[in-house]
Amino acid sequence: MKKIILILIMISFCTIFSDTKIIVDSKMTLKEALKGTKAPKEILDEQILLDVEYFGFDNKLHRGQLVIHKAVKDDIKEAFELLKRIKFPLKKVIPIVKYKWNDNKSMADNNTSAFNYRKIANSNKLSNHSFGRAIDFNPFQNPAVYNDGKISPKGAVYDEKALGTLTPTSELTVFFKERGWRWGGDWTSLKD
Repeated sequence: MKKIILILIMISFCTIFSDTKIIVDSKMTLKEALKGTKAPKEILDEQILLDVEYFGFDNKLHRGQLVIHKAVKDDIKEAFELLKRIKFPLKKVIPIVKYKWNDNKSMADNNTSAFNYRKIANSNKLSNHSFGRAIDFNPFQNPAVYNDGKISPKGAVYDEKALGTLTPTSELTVFFKERGWRWGGDWTSLKD
């Protein structure tokens, strides 16, 4: 009887102090994550759904999902391993279908996202997001800043010292640049 009580106490202790509990922010199928998009079949056929783990602003481990082009899978997996290792916080990582394909709503909710079949703001050209080859991390900390001073999402402020913000020397920025990705913060007509 004493052994059983001791085992139950140990199990309870391990459960209470375990860091292995993961908060699941998204648990979709690829079909659910692509539902309602206007993207053509040839683009959809190139997309995959990737489960990723990251630390949230609550300093707890979370699991989310990204829809990405299958060719960038290794880069994205390695990027999230880096983020997890350095405990760089992300607010959430949920396929943008949750926001009915509305980029502004996703950004305003500080959702890290990738695939979204859409045009570049104020243009007729398809965004790299349309092909699953771009990712926006914490868009409220890392907003798009236009030449005219407009910031998207509305109400966002870029503060290099704020938690979850990327800079030119951030480990994640350097990681992606070393792999041939471009960082929106380097653009001359738009910082993103």
